[in-house]
Amino acid sequence: MDTPLQIPALTDAEEFRCDVLVVGGGTAGTMAALTAAEHGANVLLLEKAHVRHSGALAMGMDGVNNAVIPGRAEPDDYVAEITRANDGIVDQSTVRQTATRGFAMVQRLESYGVKFEKDEHGDYAVRQVHRSGSYVLPMPEGKDVKKVLYRQLRRREMRERIRIENRVMPVRVLTTEGRAVGAVGLHTRTGAFVTIRAGAVILATGACGRLGLPASGYLYGTYENPTNAGDGYAMAYHAGAELTGIECFQINPLIKDYNGPACAYVANPFGGYQVNRHGERFVDSDYWSGQMMAEFAAEVASDRGPVYLKLSHLPEESISALESILHSTERPTRGTFHAGRGHDYRTHDVEMHISEIGLCGGHSASGVRVDDHARTTVPRLYAAGDLACVPHNYMIGAFVFGDLAGADAAQYSPYEGKLPADQLREAHELIYRPLRNPDGPPQTQVEYKLRRFVNDYVAPPKSGARLSLALEAFERMHTDIAAMGARTPHELMRCAEVTFIRDCAEMAARASLARTESRWGLYHDRIDHPRRDDASWFHHLDLYKSPSGAMKFTARPVAPYLVPVDGFTPAGGSARRLGGVHPEQVATAGAREAAPVALRRVPAVADTAAHPRVDADAPASPRLLELLSLVEDEPDLSVLAAYLTDPDPSVRRTAVTVLTETVPPGTGPALASALADPDAGVRAAAVASLRELVETLPPEPALRDGLAAALSAADPAVRAAALEVLRALRLGDAELFAHSLSDSDIAVRIAAVRALVSVDAAAEVARAAAVDPSREVRVRIAKALATLGTGSDMARSALAALVDDPDALVRGAAYEALGTTGCPAALATRAEAALSDLAWQARAGAATALSAADSDLAVPALAKALTDLNADVRKAAVLALTRHRAVEDARAALATATTDADADVRAYAARAL
Repeated sequence: MDTPLQIPALTDAEEFRCDVLVVGGGTAGTMAALTAAEHGANVLLLEKAHVRHSGALAMGMDGVNNAVIPGRAEPDDYVAEITRANDGIVDQSTVRQTATRGFAMVQRLESYGVKFEKDEHGDYAVRQVHRSGSYVLPMPEGKDVKKVLYRQLRRREMRERIRIENRVMPVRVLTTEGRAVGAVGLHTRTGAFVTIRAGAVILATGACGRLGLPASGYLYGTYENPTNAGDGYAMAYHAGAELTGIECFQINPLIKDYNGPACAYVANPFGGYQVNRHGERFVDSDYWSGQMMAEFAAEVASDRGPVYLKLSHLPEESISALESILHSTERPTRGTFHAGRGHDYRTHDVEMHISEIGLCGGHSASGVRVDDHARTTVPRLYAAGDLACVPHNYMIGAFVFGDLAGADAAQYSPYEGKLPADQLREAHELIYRPLRNPDGPPQTQVEYKLRRFVNDYVAPPKSGARLSLALEAFERMHTDIAAMGARTPHELMRCAEVTFIRDCAEMAARASLARTESRWGLYHDRIDHPRRDDASWFHHLDLYKSPSGAMKFTARPVAPYLVPVDGFTPAGGSARRLGGVHPEQVATAGAREAAPVALRRVPAVADTAAHPRVDADAPASPRLLELLSLVEDEPDLSVLAAYLTDPDPSVRRTAVTVLTETVPPGTGPALASALADPDAGVRAAAVASLRELVETLPPEPALRDGLAAALSAADPAVRAAALEVLRALRLGDAELFAHSLSDSDIAVRIAAVRALVSVDAAAEVARAAAVDPSREVRVRIAKALATLGTGSDMARSALAALVDDPDALVRGAAYEALGTTGCPAALATRAEAALSDLAWQARAGAATALSAADSDLAVPALAKALTDLNADVRKAAVLALTRHRAVEDARAALATATTDADADVRAYAARAL
């Protein structure tokens, strides 16, 4: 058996010193470090794993959920949406920071090289997923976000200001005279005791994703990143900071037996949606609320369950596009999971279920209380990202609050006094206690037991009795945790994480017991207090650690709104000190000596990538090893040139990867030259790199020449990529792009259509409408004409030909485009007739076309379409009638649709009225 690690002496601590200490190298932490350094601070960034591939962002992101892009959404509308989604319990000043600063953050990320989806004119391609407001901005290359951020941290000017210490995990924030002065922890590889003295501390440790136990039983098979064990929640609490909304859990829809989201919000713009086993849409509320999860849970538990993400009805091109996103950017293991079950989106809809509970500000509303500059209630202590309570803040909000924290914290210099000896001793004991009992119960067993209690007693539906039993169980867990054994630094880290989970479990149970009402749908469903009680509970519930060590609570009034929201009016007033919560009597079932009583009838209430490397089975050549050794030295292009032309294709491929990581001047032309490489792997690497870096490459003539030459390459992937980069960098013209309309490859022709739209070449696109043999290309042309042809006779003429196309998807796309370009009388008559088309896609498109037609013809036709058997046709008719709602007959028709069997139809009709 291995010899256990020796316990380091308390006095043998390795000490670091900095102006700003950032704990956590994920989304918010990386941005906090960059901003603090830009403001002149010396920053220490601690990460218990490795910054290069740590945090929830490490495996990529398929899109931004809350992008408030000018012209597509308004900050006030977003603030109102989040207020409604959170049942009014919000500090609007914090939400407004994300709303007003999010667009600048998107642009900042883009300047770093993060790629957001844009249309042919270079405008952000924002999608509407919520029933009101367009906030979802896809990220086609979202898998590379963390790699791009790591590249920024390694810039020479940043390395002079930011020191990164990987494999260091703080366990406590150090405080003196009520303010944060540093932190204490361990090195997770050597076991060394580590102390840090700092001017300010920024906690960016993510959600408490490892709280409830997944249905699979796997400790790390969680919906959230399993490395996020509530570290920051526990550290903030023990430092004296207030936490808030801890009773408002995070619960999400996910794929049955798979630790990942079903991503209905990704599938929705492609035509996917959630249905019960009968194929009926059932969710009446918006997707980012706890009420939606309550509806979801009720449907799963009913005879209409199980619930599915319906994709099998989609055309091949939509399914292929979804597979590209969901099986790579979102979750690389997802395709393997489906394949292992013999399932395919073409033949199987995706069974969905409900995740375990967690704590998360970014996806719900439970976190450390912060103001609009990310300051906690402890001076010089900040919180950002999923750890901070800024409801439904998501990725952009994490970046925004990381930026705010870094800017504000940069004003402080390191603490010069003596670090608090009592806090150091307590942290030392917490970290190394398991080494004194190396053969004690392993962390995995203790953690499983703890999280099983969370599922049994804390997960909704909640009751006072079960929550009281939870508190008894968590108190007993102190003994189990004290008995845990460890032998290695890694095991010490895991044991410390169990203490964080126990702290969070107690917070969740006590906060849920304190709020004696139901609110936020499934997030806080008290079956013993089934109704919302605004009279008593239109308050934030803040918890804090009292001087005696007890967990206590304050009911804090919601601050006056910056944006009025119907149905919610903060009353103000003073905070109520609630003190501690008192568990119910659960030692016996009723009074000890009472006889059995009759049953009471109660009415039902309504970047994982490490350094570039070759295939593991192949021996590394000396040239390859030589090249890999250059990565950290930021080599110039002149140094890499010899490797880019090396006879060995594996060396050339790796050189392209190194070039992409370091991006020296001349990178663009060099990558364009690599598009002509004889090896397919090198060409594919160059294509991927150009797409990754497109937003940051200078549009120089040499790059244009290289890309123009690539349009004649034999490899269609090269030709398509060249068109995309030429379009994005505004380096092409109509003449150059038009030649590719006759390309033999469908993907190249689609790229050519997009490129022509970017230069407003309406005539070329219109001419291609009648001659292209591919359905996919004709659909893309119809959509392009909608972009190009508002009020254009040429566009409407081309669309007039496409509405007679033999393919239903083309007809549907052409009619849908008429809803944008305008639908004159002759075409409106044809759209009216198309409401009887055998294909539902054509009928839905025709309804959309009538949204732009004269009301006298459109309204009666659309009213009849409200009886169509297909729910998507009825939904299109409702949306079209919305544009005619000034007409009384249109309003009358919409009123009938508010009782439709389909949830989407009902919701959109109600919004229209």
